[in-house]
Amino acid sequence: MAQTNHDDNQVPVIMGVLNTDGSTPTRVKINPTTHILAVLDDATGSDFGNDLAAHDNSGETTMIATDASNNIIPLYVDSSGNLMVKST
Repeated sequence: MAQTNHDDNQVPVIMGVLNTDGSTPTRVKINPTTHILAVLDDATGSDFGNDLAAHDNSGETTMIATDASNNIIPLYVDSSGNLMVKST
């Protein structure tokens, strides 16, 4: 399980849950030179049915969002730290 990092103000970095199990907290990566978020576009995945934000070992929560019907949805990240997205 990923343990989140914190900045000097103790603000945690962002994490989602691993796209292969829907529950393992996983850090989202960013390019250190360009500061561009790492994403995997047009990704497919499974809905693991979990609508709760996962917590790492220090109690920090992962990202969650809502869909058009206000259902809570966890954000998935692959094992390389890419945020899973589907652009339109």
